[in-house]
Amino acid sequence: MKGFGVHTSMWTMSWDREGCERAVARAASYGMDFLEIALLDPPSVDADHSRRTLEAAGMRSVCSLGLPEAVWASRNPEGAVDFLKTALDKAAAIGAEALSGVIYGGIGERSGLPPTQGELDNVARALTEAAAHAKSLGLLLGIEPVNRYETHLLNTGAQAVEMIERIGSDTLFVHLDTYHMNIEEKGIAQGILDAREHLRYIHLSESDRGTPGWGTVGWDEIFATLKAIGFDGGLAMESFIDMPPQLAYGLSVWRPVAESEAEVMENGLPFLRGKARQYGLI
Repeated sequence: MKGFGVHTSMWTMSWDREGCERAVARAASYGMDFLEIALLDPPSVDADHSRRTLEAAGMRSVCSLGLPEAVWASRNPEGAVDFLKTALDKAAAIGAEALSGVIYGGIGERSGLPPTQGELDNVARALTEAAAHAKSLGLLLGIEPVNRYETHLLNTGAQAVEMIERIGSDTLFVHLDTYHMNIEEKGIAQGILDAREHLRYIHLSESDRGTPGWGTVGWDEIFATLKAIGFDGGLAMESFIDMPPQLAYGLSVWRPVAESEAEVMENGLPFLRGKARQYGLI
């Protein structure tokens, strides 16, 4: 998981044959090193087609997801394990290097209260089994803490580290996201510093989830801190252009955050690449 990547939400949230071919072709046209595939419905994915399409373009991949409500790990750990094992099998068949995201719960999962010990115990139990399965497949498994409006379970880099160290698997890693860090961390560098030993992947997302460099995220602080800790993992651009209703609800995306793909890719991508070069990360 090295180099510069982009989330498939730029072009599709339906990883069917058409969505796969469109996203891979567009990512390749921008010279991306890898593609982050939104693996929202693992059983429906044609893994052989995805693998062939990615290999033909010389494109590496990782997969990401949030758990459907029926299998939220906090209250249905057995269901979560089954879902994650299916997703991991599919990711391996695609040829992905990792499965990451809100693998511990749902996007929009909020109880209205702080997480209980029972909920965290259930999450740890599910992730312990999922990590073992990932290891058997040669895959890494990432935990992405997200903001308080999307989950009550894990919101900061420190919380993700605590969960990983509780489980004790070297397959698990922290996956940070600058949009969530901008909301939750005491300083935007804090999550990077807290997660440093476990940090292998980061979403580069603007404060409004639109065009990087056109918002309020402290990019110099982020890139300087990544450089200071010796980060050499995946840098994944994530901006949401066209969300299906079920995801728009969980993410609270009620209006367009950018006018078009061209606005984001032709302005935000050069901005992020320039910052990464400035700080010696690429």
